[in-house]
Amino acid sequence: MKKQKIFALILPVIALGGLLTLNALKADPPSKSKPAVAGLTVPTGFDINVIADKLGSARHLVITPQNDIYVHMASTRVSKGIVVLHEEGGKTTIKTSFANYGGTGIAMGGGYLYASDKSGVFRYKLDANNQVTNPENPDRIVTGLVSVDWHQPKAITLDNDGNVYVNIGAPSNICDELDKNRTGCPLLDSAAGIWQFRTDKLNQSYKEGVHYAWGLRNVVGITWNQQLNQLFVMQHGRDNLHQMHPKLFTEKQSAELPAECMFAIKKGDNAGWPYVYYDWQKQKNMLGPEYGGDGVKPADAKYINPVVGFPGHLAPDGLLFYTGNQFPERYKNGAFIAFHGSWNRAPEPQAGYFVVFQPFKNGKPDGKWEVFADGFAGTEELKAQGRAEHRPTGLAQGPDGSLYITDDNKGTIYKVTYKK
Repeated sequence: MKKQKIFALILPVIALGGLLTLNALKADPPSKSKPAVAGLTVPTGFDINVIADKLGSARHLVITPQNDIYVHMASTRVSKGIVVLHEEGGKTTIKTSFANYGGTGIAMGGGYLYASDKSGVFRYKLDANNQVTNPENPDRIVTGLVSVDWHQPKAITLDNDGNVYVNIGAPSNICDELDKNRTGCPLLDSAAGIWQFRTDKLNQSYKEGVHYAWGLRNVVGITWNQQLNQLFVMQHGRDNLHQMHPKLFTEKQSAELPAECMFAIKKGDNAGWPYVYYDWQKQKNMLGPEYGGDGVKPADAKYINPVVGFPGHLAPDGLLFYTGNQFPERYKNGAFIAFHGSWNRAPEPQAGYFVVFQPFKNGKPDGKWEVFADGFAGTEELKAQGRAEHRPTGLAQGPDGSLYITDDNKGTIYKVTYKK
C-alpha cells in the first residue's frame, strides 16, 4: 500500500479557566508549528497530526461525544493520573486532571468512567456532558489484585452487560523459577489471566470476581468486540528462548519467537501460558521447553489457538476494532493494534513502534496484517537500537470516526483522519 509522508504539527495546548497549567503538569510548553516527528507515514488519503504533546506517560485513553479526551498516565511524576483535554476548532486544550495514581486501564460506559491502578479498579460518576462529578472521591469497585512490580498495570474493558474485564499480568517470564518441579504454575490462581467483575458492586476482590480466562502471560491491548459481542486481547509473549535453552533455539529464533498473539476469548478459555507458546512461522501452538518441549513437539489441543500471530517481542499495547464511518469501508470492523516496540530482539534489529491494521470479514481475520502508521521511532538507527523517540501505546476512536494514538515516551497524542 502506497504511503505518504506527513509532517505532524503540534497544536497549542492551553489551560482552560485556570484549572490546570502546563507548569502544573511539569512540562515545557510546546512550540507552535514544530514537527514532533518528521516522516510519519500513513496510507494514501489519510492525515496524521499531533494534537497534544509533552503530557507525560500517556497510556490508554477514551473520547466522549463532546470531544473530551480522558488520558490515563502510567505515573504521576509529570501530572495527575488522569488528564482531561478538549479538542475543538483545531485546538486542543487541557481542562483538568485528577487521580493520585498512575496506571493504564481506562474505559467509559453506563454513565461512569472506569480507571485502574496497580491493584484494582475505580469508578467515577459522569454528568450529562460526560464530565466526572466526583474526581476526588471515586468508588473503588475492585481491590486486592496482585500488584508485583513486573506486569503491574491492569488493562480493562467493558462489555454490554454491566461487567468489567481486568487483565492481571504474571510477574514472571515463564513461571519456571516459581515451580522447580515443573508440575504446575502457582501464579495461575491469581494472575496470568482475565477476571470479570460487576460494574455496579463496590470493593470486589478475587472472591467476588469470575476467573474468566487462563494462561495469558500479560495483556495490555484488550477490548470488547461489538460485532461479535466477545472479548479480544493481545498477549505479550515470553522471552529468552535461546538464553534459557541454547541447544534448542538459535539467537535468531529467540529474536522472532514466540508470537505476540491476538486471542478471541470466551469464558473458561485457556491460552496455555506457561506451558505453551505460539510459533507464528509454523502457525502452531508448541509445547514449552520448560515443560518437555523441544521446539518440535506441538502443544496439547486443550489450549486455544490465537486468531492472529505476530512476530515476537513487538509489545502490543493497544487494540481497537474500528466501527466508524469516516475511514474507507475495508476498515470497518477490522482491528488496529499499537505496538510499543521491542527491547529484546538482539542480534536482530529492534522492531515495532508502529500501528498495524488487521482486516476482518464476518468476524474473523481476513488476509495479512499491514503496517498502517509508522515512523514513530524517528530514524532507522534509533529504531534498530531500541531508542525510539515515540512509542505507540493506546488507541481510541473519536465521535467522528477519527483514530487517536497515544505515545507514552514523550506524551504525544496523534489524530488520524481520512480525507474524503
